[in-house]
Amino acid sequence: MVDKKYEDRGIVLDFLPQGHPNDPRPIHLREPIAQILGDTFFTLLEVVPLRGVVFTPHERVFIGKGERDKVERIKRRIGYEELTAAAKSELPVAIERLIDESSERFIEFFNRAAPLTVRFHQLELIPGIGKKLMWAILEERKKGPFVDFEDIKRRVRGLTNPKSLIAKRVVKELEGADRYRIFVRPPAKRASAEGEEP
Repeated sequence: MVDKKYEDRGIVLDFLPQGHPNDPRPIHLREPIAQILGDTFFTLLEVVPLRGVVFTPHERVFIGKGERDKVERIKRRIGYEELTAAAKSELPVAIERLIDESSERFIEFFNRAAPLTVRFHQLELIPGIGKKLMWAILEERKKGPFVDFEDIKRRVRGLTNPKSLIAKRVVKELEGADRYRIFVRPPAKRASAEGEEP
């Protein structure tokens, strides 16, 4: 689906001008950070802004290779449990925005999802989709591929908000609540060193 290796852009979830409250250093030694959600792999990152830059929640920032206009460096990749309470509350909204912006990727999932085992299908990883809805989706896609979320809602009775269900699945994967990953890149084997790309 996606060939590139790194996130190019991210959505700001929280901006901490005094640094992270869990940073053991005195406040005057902390650097400002922003917690962001990568817009391709849903990677959670902490970035250090350029001097004097202030971020607002849901602002889109460039974090890719090359000259960055607002981000000095990517500090590290973080886990869901390291998000601030504010970042956690903004996360579902940011995820739904990204699903809206690249809906074809998620529609493709409904069109191509396959069995994981003899008894368990990828579609069943989506919260709210059990055997009955799974079979309804499979029957409908035999008639022709789904073209958008409205098409899915129209053709599959009982599946009223597929976009919201996808967003819930992304949060679940970010939380590490399931060994299967459909949309989120698996966590790194080790934490990224400061300044290293995720």
